[in-house]
Order: sequence, then C-alpha cells, then structure tokens
Amino acid sequence: MSTPALVTRALSKSFGSLAVTQNVEITVPHGARYALIGPNGAGKTTLINLMTGLIKPDLGSILLNGEDISALEPDARVKRGLTRTFQINQLFPNLSALEAVTLAVLERQRTSGVWWRRLPAFGAAIEEAHAILQSLRFGSDTERVTRELPYGRQRLLEIALALATKPKILLLDEPAAGVPKDESAELFQAIAALPSDITVLFIEHDMDLVFRFASRIIVLVAGAVLVEGTPAEISADPRVREVYLGKGHRHG
Repeated sequence: MSTPALVTRALSKSFGSLAVTQNVEITVPHGARYALIGPNGAGKTTLINLMTGLIKPDLGSILLNGEDISALEPDARVKRGLTRTFQINQLFPNLSALEAVTLAVLERQRTSGVWWRRLPAFGAAIEEAHAILQSLRFGSDTERVTRELPYGRQRLLEIALALATKPKILLLDEPAAGVPKDESAELFQAIAALPSDITVLFIEHDMDLVFRFASRIIVLVAGAVLVEGTPAEISADPRVREVYLGKGHRHG
C-alpha cells in the first residue's frame, strides 16, 4: 500500500477558549481531487493554515509523503512540494501574467534577486512560465498586465504561480470566490486538467462545483470532521443535509 500524499493525525488548535480544529484526521492519497466543505466557522481555512505552517497546532501532526512536517516553516513545506495559492493582486499588479509566473519560477530557482538585470536573459524560466500558462489555457491573456485581467483569470494566475513552485500537493482556498459563474466553471475545468501526479485539496462554497469536480468530499463542522465520502455518499447523508446542504448551495 503506497504512502498517502498528505495525512493529519489528531490535529487540534484553539484560540483562547475557542477550539477551531478538533482532532482532525484526514488522509489524502496521491493524485486525488478532494474538496473540503462546511458552514461558516467550520475551521476550513484554519486547517489549511495548519497544513501550510502559517499557524502551529496545539496537538497532532501533519505528514507529507510519510514525513512529519509539523515543525517545518512554511517555506520549507513549499520546497517539499506543499503549496497553496497566492493572492497575486497584492503581489504583481503591474507585471504581465508571463512576467509574474517567470518571477515565481526564478524564486524557486533562487535567482529572483537579480531578475531585474534583464528578464529576457532567463530564457529557460520564461519558457517554463509560458508552458504553465498555456497548460491552464491562458491564451492571449499571457501578455496582459495582471491588474487588467478579468477576475476569473486573476484567480487562474494564482494557480499558475503556485504551479511554478512545482508542487506535489496543491491547496486551494476558495479558488472561485467572487468569480462570475461562467468563469468559475472554466477555472475548475483548468483545475481538473492539472497533471494527475499533483494532489489537489480545495475549499469551495459552490456545491455544484464541488460535486462536479471532487472525487471525495470532507465535511468539517465546528472544527471537526463530520463525515467523509464520495459526492453521492455526501449528498445522501442526512447529517450533511441537516447542517449544510439543507440550508442552500452556497455557504462559508
């Protein structure tokens, strides 16, 4: 039996008297497309922050490809292949999509500090960045300035920047948030088309997208895993319908 891509064991985190993550145990196999859903305050983003090292757990552990990474800093986790999306609006508003992704490639190669020297000199990095953008069907938007891109394209560029780190596991925190309906479907089609050796765990509010693109769904309620199963199993589970699905299709 192969080692899972990502495992959490008894993961717990409290802020004062508020327990936001309670004994969470998740196992994500290699190449999976898992969704993490739950109502507002369920602790979904906190769980992602624990996985990426932005906050430290009070108890429990996180394993990446069988290695305990619980004590590692965020950048060390990225180097081992655990990546989340970036908020590119704040980082690269005046760069083109191609320039932004090229800079991310150079950052991975530890040569970004001299990128200003002459970007055209870094031909291999530019080619890699272009290939990433084309794999996401960026088309003619490759040369457009980031701040001028439609919002759905900006969110897609966030994924492109994450792919520049060569991730083994990609964590997406609400990739379609604020994206118009027609653009969100296109965005998730690009996510679905990612290479099969990249494991994806995503948080998403739109249940139509979740049930369409996730192979398995984890339901988090009050910081604890309520249930995990296939889309069909989750849709039919009365507990899920009571605490989540029964209240409508879009929740936090």
